[in-house]
Amino acid sequence: MNAGLLDNITWHTLSGPQSHWSVGGDTARRYAPGFSPIVGFADLQRPDFAALAPHCASGEPLYCAGWSGPAPAGWRIEAESTMHQMVWDGPAPPPADADDPPEPALPPGTERLGAAHVPRMLALVGLTQPGPFGPRTVELGAYYGCLDGERLRAMAGERMGAGGFREISGVCTHPDDRGHGLAHRLMARLLRQQLARGEQPFLHVMHDNRAASHVYERLGFRLRREVVVRVLSRVGA
Repeated sequence: MNAGLLDNITWHTLSGPQSHWSVGGDTARRYAPGFSPIVGFADLQRPDFAALAPHCASGEPLYCAGWSGPAPAGWRIEAESTMHQMVWDGPAPPPADADDPPEPALPPGTERLGAAHVPRMLALVGLTQPGPFGPRTVELGAYYGCLDGERLRAMAGERMGAGGFREISGVCTHPDDRGHGLAHRLMARLLRQQLARGEQPFLHVMHDNRAASHVYERLGFRLRREVVVRVLSRVGA
């Protein structure tokens, strides 16, 4: 696999395998409204904001990774931080029904999530803030969740992907259910499926979320690089 794709994985995703879920042109694209509000540029050193503008509503918060230049006229930087890009560097997790797995089997209530679960997914995302997420994000890959009746206890899923790389995303656990390894076990299921397809798993985690980074390291991920991430919006009509 060409690891260089990860340097601008958003663009390679939006202009490649997930182009049918994005809008834009040859130099700038974003996920279509309803998906995660993420934008990508073919050239992160010279991002084409003029090409992006027609596809963005005024004041709409948009996430962009890897771009650190000054905001052009008509745009405003709302927030800036950094995140760690981590890639899988371990053996495949054993199946949940292995004779002696390092983690217990998937908990009762584990289901593949779909459109019917979106209100509960959005409620959990609003509570835990794992990153940009929209009502159609669940269409981007496999999402699994642990349900207790109508309550979603934890979830994990797939978002971006290109060139054999596949992102694990939307990993979050309800505050009342932390400490039971729910998201960890959901991630293990995703990892087994991705590795069985010959894909290279990767993920992103905010640099100050050291607890999550340590969990991912114990799972088998390693730090690849630190990336600038910004929230920006278009100003005016």
